[in-house]
Amino acid sequence: IAPSILSADFVNLERDIRKLSETGVDYVHVDVMDGHFVPNISFGSSVMKSLLGKTNLPFDVHLMIEQPERYVEQFRDAGADIITVHQEAAIHLHRVLGQIKGTGAKCGVVLNPATPVCMVENVLDDVDMILLMSVNPGFGGQAFIPGTIEKIKKLKAMIGDRNIEIEIDGGVSDKNAALLTEAGANVLVMGSAVFNAENPSELIREAKCLR
Repeated sequence: IAPSILSADFVNLERDIRKLSETGVDYVHVDVMDGHFVPNISFGSSVMKSLLGKTNLPFDVHLMIEQPERYVEQFRDAGADIITVHQEAAIHLHRVLGQIKGTGAKCGVVLNPATPVCMVENVLDDVDMILLMSVNPGFGGQAFIPGTIEKIKKLKAMIGDRNIEIEIDGGVSDKNAALLTEAGANVLVMGSAVFNAENPSELIREAKCLR
C-alpha cells in the first residue's frame, strides 16, 4: 500500500507522514506535477527533501512532468527510492530508465489510461515497476476507470516470471482493492481513502489481507 501525500494535509504534512509510519503501509507515494504534462501543479523536490528523517518508509516518486530526465538526480538527492516516469512524456524511455538506475534508485514506467500495455513491452527487462493509471492524471479524488482490470491482466501475462511490481494509481479504495489484487496488482496507491479514513491502520490491514 502506497498512500499518496497529494491527499495529505499540506499544513500538517510532517504530522501526516509520521502517522503513516504507524499504519503498516509500504511506501509513501509522491505525485509530482508540473502544470504542463498534467493540468495541475503539486510540489517539487524541496518539499520532499523536507520529509527526510520523518519516516523510514521508501519514497515512491511519480513524475508527471515533461522531460523527466531533467529532474531525476534532483529527486534522487531529495530521497526518492523509486522513480517512475510516464511513457508518454519520455521521448527516449530506455535512456531515462538507465539514468534512474544509474542514481541507485529503482525505476518504473507509468501508462495513462488510454495507453496500451504493449508500449512497455521492450523495456520489461529494464524496470522494477509498471504503474497503471486508473484515472486520468492530474487531480486526486477521481472515479476509478473499470477497464483498468483487464489492462492489469494483460500486463501481468506480458510480465511473466519477471520480478516487476504492478502498481495502480487512481480511485483505489477498499471497494475495489480485491479486484485489483486478484487481477495481478501488488502495489495500490491510496490517497483520500487512507487520509480520510477514521481508522487508517484498519483500512490498511484489510487491504493487505486481500492479497
